[in-house]
Amino acid sequence: MSQTAANLLTTLRAAPPLVQCITNYVAMNIAANVMVAAGASPAMVSAAEEAEEFAGIAGAVTVNIGTLSPPFVAGMRAAIRGAQQAGRPWVLDPVACQATRYRREVVQALVAERPTIIRGNASEILSLAGEASQGQGVDGRDAVEMAEKGARRVARSSGAVVAVTGAVDYVTDGTRAVRIEGGSPYMPMNTALGCSLTCLCGAYAAVADDAFDAAVGALAHFAVAGERAQEGASGPGSFAPRFLDALAAVTPEALSAAVIHDAAVQA
Repeated sequence: MSQTAANLLTTLRAAPPLVQCITNYVAMNIAANVMVAAGASPAMVSAAEEAEEFAGIAGAVTVNIGTLSPPFVAGMRAAIRGAQQAGRPWVLDPVACQATRYRREVVQALVAERPTIIRGNASEILSLAGEASQGQGVDGRDAVEMAEKGARRVARSSGAVVAVTGAVDYVTDGTRAVRIEGGSPYMPMNTALGCSLTCLCGAYAAVADDAFDAAVGALAHFAVAGERAQEGASGPGSFAPRFLDALAAVTPEALSAAVIHDAAVQA
């Protein structure tokens, strides 16, 4: 049975899941704040010496390749092993995977480990699908709709739910698909909000029976909070604290009213 975003938020806040967030240096602080505001419990544990063991006690693991280095990659691989051994979901954020050969090689190896959810912008998902993108560094310069077909292919080949985020988000498992409206133009002007959303996908995955429902729930939470935070914000700077407040204030009832549309799934 499908779990609604409202039901998942209720479950998440009743027993905040511990999520092991292996994310980049730029994102660590804001991602931790986002997780706490939303109702989850983050742990930025990335050292290979403890990452595998810690994954066994976490409800989910999230892996973000934003600031790659061999020690970071070793920690990622260790955490993924721990998650797999414990039967925990894990989420991949392929930050700027199109930018360099090293990133392409690392992300291909991580996708082969069959993540539960892959969350990225359209440029990153196009790259994973083997298509050309206009992405420059970490900036996504492709429209979400351009990546929808590739997202479905990646979902089918990897077994992951793929969430493409942008002006209107797209989530697919290769069989089902939805579009989620909301958010704010100020969101991409705030560094690491996308990385933080990946961590929140992990929190929702930790309490969901279905990874598709988890991705939809996390993205809907962000969309509703972003829309509310824009009210009264005069720019990206004043938006940032309002967004944290809005994440905390979002209720299950508000998520019941989130704008989520079924989308046709094609080959």
